[in-house]
Amino acid sequence: MLAYKIKYPENFFLLRGNHESASINRIYGFYDECKRRFNVKIWKTFTDCFNCLPVAALIDDKILCMHGGLSPELTNLDQIRNLPRPADVPDSGLLCDLLWSDPDRDIKGWGMNDRGVSYTFGP
Repeated sequence: MLAYKIKYPENFFLLRGNHESASINRIYGFYDECKRRFNVKIWKTFTDCFNCLPVAALIDDKILCMHGGLSPELTNLDQIRNLPRPADVPDSGLLCDLLWSDPDRDIKGWGMNDRGVSYTFGP
């Protein structure tokens, strides 16, 4: 995907997901795969890259794209624009929620997320 981003920078967009963090991709095999095929240094390079990825994109000022969902801390889009990069994903807060929160049709407002991180949200 990084090669496509380099080749087609105006047509290919990358957003950070919840697995683009050192703590998660180390648990779920990416670290081991990098170490097995290459070396730990390449995993660290990927981690540096992931820490720089944007977490959201706005299309035509109408469609907000992100891997996760909303946050009770989110009141305006400038908060997303002003998130510092590079950044590790914290255990809680706005950046964490944008990557980990989940929609839930059966809840009104905010609820606890069964995954143990962030929130669920509904209409």
